[in-house]
Amino acid sequence: MEKMSETKANILELMWVNEEPLISKQIAEKLGLKPRAANMHLTWLAKEGCVTKSNSGEYTLTASGREAIGFPKTDEKLARKVLSKTSKEKAFHFYKGIGQPTGVMSDSLNDFCEKLKTMDVKIVEFHTERGDFETWVSSLGDAELAKRLKVIRGTKLSDEALRKKTYESLKTRCNELLNIE
Repeated sequence: MEKMSETKANILELMWVNEEPLISKQIAEKLGLKPRAANMHLTWLAKEGCVTKSNSGEYTLTASGREAIGFPKTDEKLARKVLSKTSKEKAFHFYKGIGQPTGVMSDSLNDFCEKLKTMDVKIVEFHTERGDFETWVSSLGDAELAKRLKVIRGTKLSDEALRKKTYESLKTRCNELLNIE
């Protein structure tokens, strides 16, 4: 693959952050590109295997596209490591605030995801503001999910919108890891 331009890298990052397929027009609008330029970049990215285009014209980021923007290849070994149970010491312990443990902990990514679904939003906000979720996920070995959580932290969402977005990102990643062959 020839050296990727900043614009192509920006397209891949936008697709990664969005987590859902996008059409060329959406990509052009979100990045301030002319439609023709967006199409040219997307055609090159598709040729290089970084994105795929559906029959309906939607572009999706591929594993090669993720690698091109700096994420390690997620293989079966990494998926198993990230999804496996941790020791009690390495489990995630939920707090209401500094020095205020809830007594709830998660010893796996799947368990964490399920508990987050019903966790008090103030607890989710507390940990998000501190970067605790991304730190724990990183300790499991998942740099990509840690970056997704950091991006969510940067959106300044709060309350139910924050919990929903965090949960959806966790659930999507758990499903991705479960489907690694």
